[in-house]
Amino acid sequence: MLKHLYIKNFTLIDQLDIAFHSGFSVITGETGAGKSIILGAIGLLLGNRADSRQIKQGEKKCTIEAHFDLSNYGFEPFFEEHDIDFEPDDTIVRRELTATGKSRAFINDTPVSLQMMRALGEQLIDIHSQHQNLLLQKDDFQLNVVDIIAQNNKELTAYRSAYQDYKEAERRLSEVKEQISKAQENEEFMRFQFSELDSAGLIEGRQEELEQESETLSHAEDIKTAFYEADNLLNDDDNGVIRKLGQSLDSLGNIEKVYPKAQELAQRLSSVHIELKDIAGEVGSEVENIDFDPSRLDNINQQLDLLNALEQKFHVSTEKELIDIRDNIAEQLKNIDNSDEELELLEQEVKTKLAACEKQAEKLTGLRRKAIKTVEEQMSSRLIPLGIPNVRFKVELSPKPLSLDGADKVQFLFSANTSTAMEPVAQVASGGEIARVMLSLKAMVSGAVKLPTIIFDEIDTGVSGKIAQKMALIMQEMGNNNRQVISITHLPQIAALGSSHYKVEKEETVEGTRSHMCELNKEQRVSEIAQMLSGADVSDAALQNARELLDLIKKK
Repeated sequence: MLKHLYIKNFTLIDQLDIAFHSGFSVITGETGAGKSIILGAIGLLLGNRADSRQIKQGEKKCTIEAHFDLSNYGFEPFFEEHDIDFEPDDTIVRRELTATGKSRAFINDTPVSLQMMRALGEQLIDIHSQHQNLLLQKDDFQLNVVDIIAQNNKELTAYRSAYQDYKEAERRLSEVKEQISKAQENEEFMRFQFSELDSAGLIEGRQEELEQESETLSHAEDIKTAFYEADNLLNDDDNGVIRKLGQSLDSLGNIEKVYPKAQELAQRLSSVHIELKDIAGEVGSEVENIDFDPSRLDNINQQLDLLNALEQKFHVSTEKELIDIRDNIAEQLKNIDNSDEELELLEQEVKTKLAACEKQAEKLTGLRRKAIKTVEEQMSSRLIPLGIPNVRFKVELSPKPLSLDGADKVQFLFSANTSTAMEPVAQVASGGEIARVMLSLKAMVSGAVKLPTIIFDEIDTGVSGKIAQKMALIMQEMGNNNRQVISITHLPQIAALGSSHYKVEKEETVEGTRSHMCELNKEQRVSEIAQMLSGADVSDAALQNARELLDLIKKK
């Protein structure tokens, strides 16, 4: 329930700080006084789009803040899910808008996204404005009314899960069909490409090995000459390094006994001699191993030319990338070869998911059929006292292709007279009749939905007199049923029934036009209702009529 509303620097409002009460309240005021401005401010708390032009001219920031009592509405799970402190007796929702266009939202002083504010706002307040009467033209609104009365949330959730599974399976099937179709169109070309790559005998790392071997063979003579010269310098019988190093060892060995340090030097030189002999042996072997083979070089260069040509053709730079392309083509060809089996499996999955979805849809349809009887009975019983004694109201349920909300199309049929055929309500009902239908629908669903606050913005359009009073009684009944109902009205019959009465006025000041709202006391209510009865000139008779109307309401 909305307990308190604070508005600062919003369009024509300097500052509004006002308390609201439970039950049925009314807001009155002349056209253009600023009632829509207050609704616009509340709309920002419900997550509506903000515009910096809504900030009062000359100010840098506007603030809208509302306090709610949510102690009897089961909101704790929402706050736990979003990790927000839960203060059931005083939940604060605030929206701030700066002149630079920045908007910030808060729930209990915790910064939240606009999406989260909207999610909470939808559960806090329902604002019924005149444009909402157009909802009667929309199938989803009418279906939603039936679902609310059917209380089928559990079944609807299960159906939507099954429907999404079915659509996902259908999407996968369509995707695979498209892939197979494209692959089949290019099958011959892909087989040629695969054959070309496969016959190249691609092996990761082989290209580098071939390039190295080609480099070696291309310089075989130079390499052989270098090894031959090194071998000669190391192993020559007369002047080779190995022979001279051996002689040095012998010389040092001759003086080890008389010069001890020579022993250490001889040992070090011996280590070098051993290592050098080993190296000399390998150098000598390489002289024999290196041999120029023109045919081998030619074969290697042919393989490298083939790899380079393939890399250029497939726009890659490494053999590894060619291998990836070959393997990818192989996978596509495998899919083509196995496409019939894969399609059969996917088609069977779609059938299975469809059957599960249809089964859940049937459950929904059954619950909706039961709820339709309740809707028809309640709507007729509510519309008859509202001045439509011969009303006929029927809910037509017809099949439709599976969609996110089931396989049912709902349409409200209406006739105000026994002699006219029932037609869709939006097509045949007058403005006043549509207002009464919408009020009856709201009254009916409010009993099934735990919505703390409902605001009716001139739902009395097109009605007057006793009918207006009947509509007010319905709103009063809704307010007494653990709901807060606020009606913006121009009719004294409705205004008189409110347990609380607020007036919105506009005044011209030296600073410009200002709009403000206040709660009326008893005498002020008499004066306001008298003015609604008689117009600008309030006579004593009008005041007496206003008092009688208020007293009559109290007796009821």
